[in-house]
Amino acid sequence: MVLCGIDLLDRYDGVLKDARIGVLTAPTGVNREMRPSYEVIAEKYKVTALFAPEHGIRGDAQAGDHISTCVDPETGLTVYSLYGENKYPTEAMMNEIDVLVFDMQDVGARYYTYLYALTRCLEACAKYGKEMFVLDRPNPVNGIDVEGPMLDESFKSGVGEYAVPVRYGLTIGEFGKYINESRNIGCSLTVVPCEGWTRDMMFDATELPWILPSPNIPTPVNSCLNYLATCYYEGTNISEGRGTTLPFELVGAPFIDAAELEKRLNAYGLPGIHFRRCYFTPTFSKHAGERCAGVQLHITDRAAYRPVEAGMYLYKEIRDLSGESFKLLNNGMHLVHLYGNKDILAEDFDPARAARDAEAVCRKFAEEKKSAHLY
Repeated sequence: MVLCGIDLLDRYDGVLKDARIGVLTAPTGVNREMRPSYEVIAEKYKVTALFAPEHGIRGDAQAGDHISTCVDPETGLTVYSLYGENKYPTEAMMNEIDVLVFDMQDVGARYYTYLYALTRCLEACAKYGKEMFVLDRPNPVNGIDVEGPMLDESFKSGVGEYAVPVRYGLTIGEFGKYINESRNIGCSLTVVPCEGWTRDMMFDATELPWILPSPNIPTPVNSCLNYLATCYYEGTNISEGRGTTLPFELVGAPFIDAAELEKRLNAYGLPGIHFRRCYFTPTFSKHAGERCAGVQLHITDRAAYRPVEAGMYLYKEIRDLSGESFKLLNNGMHLVHLYGNKDILAEDFDPARAARDAEAVCRKFAEEKKSAHLY
């Protein structure tokens, strides 16, 4: 049985019992009995403020939607938005607390914004002399595999602020520990570790309940693994499956030849993945109401599957097959921010070469990150 940090928080009673506590959380912040973390914490300690990341504290906002500061009708507490006018906690917000407790499930991808809600709070706690607790949770796609290009920090953004690979192989608590120490942020940080989790575990081996960390990550393994392969399409006019029941598993557009795309992709013989031609009509987001053709990503061997690499091949073949119909959004910069560098914009982009280059960088990072390992 795996226990998360929230299930073990009473071990730190001596620090928390007299503190004013702020809680940064989302629907995934629950204990083993699926009770909300802020509610569990408030039963024993003095919670004076709540903080909301992207998608809101209830998880009901779509990607990129502005979140407003409001009063929570359930608790009567102010919920300060960290995904609206303010991306960092302000001095006024921090004056209401002594300790900030973070409890949210991430998905193991560098471009997931919860990581930067965490690191910005580390900075704010260091700046204003507050303590921070991260209630750890498993990395749903294991804590071993490291994949993909390192972020070039000259392209840092809200979907990537630090030079780490796309798939970084750390829990959310370990990520906070790694950034706090490697960047000398100086936050007084306590990570409350999980119990019973080992680095080789995918989420479905934990027997923990899966709660959507955001509206388009419905399953704990397929969604999270394929998100590593297909999130890049957020930076293009290709649908990444939003508006369907299989976001990030379906990829397509009205102008794609699905049969040819299927043929080209499966010819590579990439391990652990089969691309099946498919057709779908999104109900919202890109191409809403239009029949799209493309592929569904079927994982056949998740231990062998290298989703970031597979995503590189998928990108190249869709771009080459679509010709002038393929468009980049924001002059290609959103794609660059997701991928990590400008190599992906090159006309002669070579997935095999990109994967080889990333592999060397990832080997080095895999050694460096061990300093933050808790398991």
